[in-house]
Amino acid sequence: MRVLFLTHAFPRYEGDVAGNFLLRLASALGKEGVDVRVVAPSEPGLVQNARLNGTGIERFHYAPRRFETLAYGGNMAEQVRDSWSAKFTLIGFLGAEFRAAVRARRAYQPDLIHAHWWFPSGLVGTWLSKLSHTPLVTTMHGTDVRIARSVSMSRPAFRHVLQNSAAITAVSRWLAHEAQSIVSSPPPVVAPMPVAAELFSPGGTRKPSALLFVGRLTKQKGLDLLLETIAKLPATVTLDVVGDGPERPPMEKRAVELGLAGRVRWHGTQAQTALVAFYRSATALVVPSADEGLGLVAVEAMLCETPVVAFESGGLPDVVQHERTGLLVSERSSDALAAAIVELLAAEDRRRALGAAGRLHALATFAPESVARRYVDIYRAAIASAPA
Repeated sequence: MRVLFLTHAFPRYEGDVAGNFLLRLASALGKEGVDVRVVAPSEPGLVQNARLNGTGIERFHYAPRRFETLAYGGNMAEQVRDSWSAKFTLIGFLGAEFRAAVRARRAYQPDLIHAHWWFPSGLVGTWLSKLSHTPLVTTMHGTDVRIARSVSMSRPAFRHVLQNSAAITAVSRWLAHEAQSIVSSPPPVVAPMPVAAELFSPGGTRKPSALLFVGRLTKQKGLDLLLETIAKLPATVTLDVVGDGPERPPMEKRAVELGLAGRVRWHGTQAQTALVAFYRSATALVVPSADEGLGLVAVEAMLCETPVVAFESGGLPDVVQHERTGLLVSERSSDALAAAIVELLAAEDRRRALGAAGRLHALATFAPESVARRYVDIYRAAIASAPA
């Protein structure tokens, strides 16, 4: 079986965090007999045609080099919302992705197209699917569903993608429910993305009362609320922040205002190989996000037997089983989050039990081979249902 991935985010080099779960899925599918090729945007310094871990990639340019800023920054939606030049660049992006997808289809002759994020790649996928009479599978990851909910003028395009896909998948039950609540559609199939089970494993020595945050620093990730929570905890509790983004300067300022300058350490974005040491040394990972599509950082932590404290929001209940693999906090407040953290820090045996159970759950649900087999079944059903 040959499958063509369309995506606006895919690793640019070994260890890159951008869309790394898609490379992991492609590699795992290869072991199941599925040959994957990828169409993804370029940026300065990348060659047009490359291979990464055995997966062929065709990169496309969509604007003059200095204007190619929509992809890989993690803020495409914000740029397009706030800038007219970004809106015009997006038009070029859609056209360039479509042209690259047509070239790849002609050269590769895929049995199926798999678009990641309904926008922009899902929309481009519908055009390619109609042109080539090739079935389309579209996966929703989270940010794309938030666009459909918050931008009313995007909903006709959202409906178009759902109606013209042979199969729709969502990485969590919450995302599947959200999609159905926005437009009437058949229920999406819930199929998560894989994590690097071979990389994230337990080991090392944990620092006492050391909390960890991993994620892009945007308002949706909730770091501001976590900082307020840290300020309510004993002075011995520290926080390591791994990640970068537009909210980093105001969050660093906020930490100083709260008197946390000596308790919060800022590490910036780290390669996945470097993340292992952070998970292994942390007492617990805290995920304060609102409406998280799934929460793969929680899965990575659990694979390292690091207990997770998270808000009961978005797709996180698919990852964290309350009182079994971690703690879910139903009330979104710093007081409620602080109480859960204090409860966890006070019981070392309980942390160990949660961590051990978390690793077993993560391996069973998010290991690449398990996810790949799920998607092979989805692909086969989509191909079988396509018009002859």
